Amino acid sequence: MPVLPRAILFDLDDTLIRAYAQPEEAWRRLLHIFSAHLDAHDAAAIERVRLAIMEEARAFWSEAAAAAKWRLDIPGARRLSVRRGLARLGRPDDALADRIADAFTEMRRKEYRLYPDAHATVDALRAAGVKLALVTNGASTMQREKIERFELGHRFDHIQIEGEFGQGKPEPAVYRHALESLGVAAGDAWMVGDNYEWEVVAPQKLGLCGIWYDPFGAGVPAQASAQPARIIKRLAELVE
Repeated sequence: MPVLPRAILFDLDDTLIRAYAQPEEAWRRLLHIFSAHLDAHDAAAIERVRLAIMEEARAFWSEAAAAAKWRLDIPGARRLSVRRGLARLGRPDDALADRIADAFTEMRRKEYRLYPDAHATVDALRAAGVKLALVTNGASTMQREKIERFELGHRFDHIQIEGEFGQGKPEPAVYRHALESLGVAAGDAWMVGDNYEWEVVAPQKLGLCGIWYDPFGAGVPAQASAQPARIIKRLAELVE
């Protein structure tokens, strides 16, 4: 086993569980179900709808203040993005938009999956004496349901959820509180996750070691303002 830190902070969504990864493929599948309602009868028409929705979603989430508010209501945010996407295509229909958004939310919920090496990796770290925190953005009810569903709660010394703590990543107070709860200094801890800003840039500013989880091989973003201390494609690499 490699040299390990005193503590590791883990992200939840798309780090320990696959939750929202590869949205393009998921939207294509979902929109095919609604093709008749959308009058989108071929792949090109479906793609136009998908692009409109995802471009509106990107614009929506790029505004920091709005993102901080709506992270606590992902289904509601998704409804707004789909409404705006349909309006952008010249066919506003809030009722249909909400049906599509809610169907996508339910489809994604059913498809949540634990990454195959998540339990084994976390258990190996615990056995090695590493203190562990789960630090996740989002609403309390939704995140607690995932934590229980995938039997994660007892595996962590500290669980910190945005909707309970009152702030989310990348706010400095989030990382500082998790470190204080574990009783370790920033220089003795790693942050592991898939979001480049939240798990690499922000924590490294505080002195943590940012380890970027990149299971799909996306590569470091072109405009990245910091380099990760390490890139992993499998969680098990942490203990190999």
